[in-house]
Amino acid sequence: RGPAVRAPRAQCDKKLYQFAVKEVLETTADLDIRQEMVTGIRAEGGRVKGVSCRRGVRYDARAVVLCPGTFLSAVLHIGEEIVAGGRGGEPAAEGVSWSLRALGFPVERLKTGTPPRINSRSIDREKVALQPGDEDPVFFSFTTRKVAQEQVPCHIAFTNERTHEIIKANLDRAPVYTGQITSTGPRYCPSIEVKVVRFPDRGRHQLFLEPEGLNTREVYLNGAATSLPRDVQEEMVHSVEGLEKAEIMRYGYAVEYDFVPPREIYASLETKRIGGLFFAGQINGTSGYEEAAGQGILAGANAALCARGADPVTIGRHEAYIGVMVDDLVTKGVDEPYRMFTSRAEYRLLLRYDNADMRLMPLGRSLGLVGDEAWERFEEKRHQVAAVSAFLEGTSAGGATLARRLVRPEVTIEALAREFPQLGEYRRDVLDQVETDTKYAGYIARQEAGVERMKRQENLSLPRGTDYDAIGELKFESREKLKIHQPATVAQAARIPGVNPTDISILVMYLRRGMPLLEGGSIIR
Repeated sequence: RGPAVRAPRAQCDKKLYQFAVKEVLETTADLDIRQEMVTGIRAEGGRVKGVSCRRGVRYDARAVVLCPGTFLSAVLHIGEEIVAGGRGGEPAAEGVSWSLRALGFPVERLKTGTPPRINSRSIDREKVALQPGDEDPVFFSFTTRKVAQEQVPCHIAFTNERTHEIIKANLDRAPVYTGQITSTGPRYCPSIEVKVVRFPDRGRHQLFLEPEGLNTREVYLNGAATSLPRDVQEEMVHSVEGLEKAEIMRYGYAVEYDFVPPREIYASLETKRIGGLFFAGQINGTSGYEEAAGQGILAGANAALCARGADPVTIGRHEAYIGVMVDDLVTKGVDEPYRMFTSRAEYRLLLRYDNADMRLMPLGRSLGLVGDEAWERFEEKRHQVAAVSAFLEGTSAGGATLARRLVRPEVTIEALAREFPQLGEYRRDVLDQVETDTKYAGYIARQEAGVERMKRQENLSLPRGTDYDAIGELKFESREKLKIHQPATVAQAARIPGVNPTDISILVMYLRRGMPLLEGGSIIR
């Protein structure tokens, strides 16, 4: 529905990805790899010292990234059955939660779930809708030009009134309704039983049948996350048209696990209590692969910088969705598993997938994360974008520049390329980016002005340990929120729920009048 909310999506082979990354790690110079079960975090004097593992093994470290997913003291629910485990068939991580509590961290519980997996050979493909991939796909990586592997389509099926009757008749056996599960689950990705109860007027719910890989027949029944008993899952799946004879290879389940409220971390993902200890992924109260991966990139980079004794890098809300996510976590906290949506970003027209390289490659290069070959390709693209933009601005036809013509809704870059063959010399992704930048130039300028206003507040730094109780004019609720969250800047304070614009004005006036405040490197009193 427009470039501000458009994004590519891919269904990928998990095992191929796993083994490809494993090979990268195992062939990386100066990288030692150990596979151990960590049971505790070691710290001394407010600094991390390393980790303890089973059988008394200890590793020393100047920086540690803790990214345990859903495994911390986790239990799985399938109907009345409750078993320890962080994922189907895998053991839970025990001990780390107690170690964190001993270091003073608050530890709480969340819940998430997964759907049944079925055998693709048991699907009646005549009764489900084909969902082929794009013939000309948009890739996540700017360096990818084509995919050599065979592409496998997805399919769509729908629940029906019979499915819903089966679910409603068994709610007394559903852990999310019997009180067996007490933790909060993701509001935006509810289980099928919650969807049926929450939306009683919906006659059907969409299910995506997603192949798990090229070398397996396992199909992920996306949209049917459940913790209902096995016999109910069988009946529920078989009530769906096209799945009447479906063979369930793995039953759906819910998992409850420990997390640490994200007010305990800075925007660098380093913990406030223990220097050199970083949290990434579901331990921070998020849910989802992309969210965890984004935090992993940031935490890993900052852990390396920490080990070198260098300053951490942080990413702003106007720079990337990673920045939006991390800022939401550290300023607002979570009361349910956090998911990243474009609607959470006030500058989303600046955060398009097509300009991610323009926004973030220079930062990656400065951190040593972008190699020479990738940087050369980026420089080439940046040069081409500038050249096309200059051509549109400098070429007139019909009494207007091509840039002004392109702003009109009925004019496309493709049409201009047919009229002016010079444009055909440039890559499609370059033309698409210039087209978006040109058509939405007014809106982009408006958002950039908003970014500048935000930056002025970001430059007003709040010293760690600020005594908010001493600012009597602040509302009691605001003082309590500010003490809990300890925002790094005035802009971050303004985004904390319960802290209103009046509180911010009082805070700024008080800081300018009587408290040291860093602004652009100088101290104001």
